[in-house]
Amino acid sequence: MSGQDIIDDTTGDYDRLETELVAQDQDASQVATADIDETTARRLVGDLVEDDVVTPIPDHRILVHEPSSKPFESITQLAVFHRGWQAATDADAEDN
Repeated sequence: MSGQDIIDDTTGDYDRLETELVAQDQDASQVATADIDETTARRLVGDLVEDDVVTPIPDHRILVHEPSSKPFESITQLAVFHRGWQAATDADAEDN
């Protein structure tokens, strides 16, 4: 490229902008799970127990996430897992 063409070439700027916009779109479509505090986790897991999505097993002090058959000892871990599992399930349903 010569003189003025080099100054007018915005291909690199466009590529950077496009990459940034795609990254923002991906961030917006992802479910945030790191923001679950203990109170929120207890409320979510309580609702899941009422809806028969989670089964408490008091003798072993675990909670079983029925759709995935995964056992958890931590309410917070279960809440984070369920949010991710639900997001993945919802994404699969949208793809079909």
